[in-house]
Amino acid sequence: ACQRCQIKDGRGPPPSANWPDDNAISMFLRLSVPPSSEKEQQLLDTHQVNVIPDPVYGGQLQDFAIPGLLPEGRMVIEYRTSDVTLDDGTVVTLRKPTYAIHDLGFGPLSEDVMLSPRVATPMIGLGLLEAIDESDILALADHDDTDSDGISGRINVVWSEALGEPAMGRFGWKAGEPDLNQQNSHAFTGDVGLATPVSPFSWGDCTVAQTDCVQAPHGDDEDGLEATAEIMEMILFYTRNLAVPARRDVDDPAVLEGKQLFYEAGCIGCHVPKFITPVIDDQPEQSRQLIWPYTDLLLHDMGEGLADGRPEGLASGSEWRTSPLWGIGLTEIVSGHTFFLHDGRARNLTEAILWHGGEAQAARDRFAAMESNERDNLIAFLESL
Repeated sequence: ACQRCQIKDGRGPPPSANWPDDNAISMFLRLSVPPSSEKEQQLLDTHQVNVIPDPVYGGQLQDFAIPGLLPEGRMVIEYRTSDVTLDDGTVVTLRKPTYAIHDLGFGPLSEDVMLSPRVATPMIGLGLLEAIDESDILALADHDDTDSDGISGRINVVWSEALGEPAMGRFGWKAGEPDLNQQNSHAFTGDVGLATPVSPFSWGDCTVAQTDCVQAPHGDDEDGLEATAEIMEMILFYTRNLAVPARRDVDDPAVLEGKQLFYEAGCIGCHVPKFITPVIDDQPEQSRQLIWPYTDLLLHDMGEGLADGRPEGLASGSEWRTSPLWGIGLTEIVSGHTFFLHDGRARNLTEAILWHGGEAQAARDRFAAMESNERDNLIAFLESL
């Protein structure tokens, strides 16, 4: 059922304007609470966990359930709109969502629960992102902004099941996963409820408070797994080798001007254009590749406008991993929509740029100061990726 959320391996949308009649299939709410004991704080401090899940509802709202069980609740979204006037007088309407959970199936949420909405991210090029040499990413980190450019990207540090120790995060909206196998395994458990070698929990994200779920029939084999190591290896091969589409209109004058404007605006301070991957044993497909993902895979403070207020590992409530831009121009063709950012609030690329704040405020303001045709050309460049 992975394709129910990762539709055509593309970008997931938020629920449509028909909400609440339209279920949030490609979007979910992460749940966590502040640590309530020294043990929980130690787990966070040693990076053994990124968050402390809600004791009743777990780490993610499960708004679907198998027959005979109750969904945990229903996500409710309300949008408030506001107008932004650009320097040339153009008015752009932005929408800001707020989230709540109704029809709770197992009593109240924790009073201090933190919610973070997430839409599904595109699956293309993940093996190439995994292949980028760690030293190349670390070389871009500038925690103290020593070059005084206003950009201070930093890595997330998360637990690696493969290494048995903390490692650099690469995947997820806040770089909460260190490698693709762990990302896949946690998705199998948290999203679908299947036991894997990395997450051998046949009850998925259900907690001990949800006894019917924990005691429900499962598909475990003699090793206590529902998705075996062989299955996960095939899933890893698939997710690691989904190719990036070729660029389009690369010689178009508007696209070329837009590229220059993108660079001059300072967007590449976070959306780093290119890397060369190293030689990797048994992975010739990812070895010695010149790639153009337009990301540094680092965390950046994006300001209060985009903040979810929910820390994840070292990522604060206002920090997000730089999203890769390759393939972004094919979103409407592949996914049937043009919703962007972690919660799909932006209805097009212009809105997505105007939501940038914090470390990206200066680049956003340069975009807002452009003439209409310049903004159009910058968007044309993005749509060529």
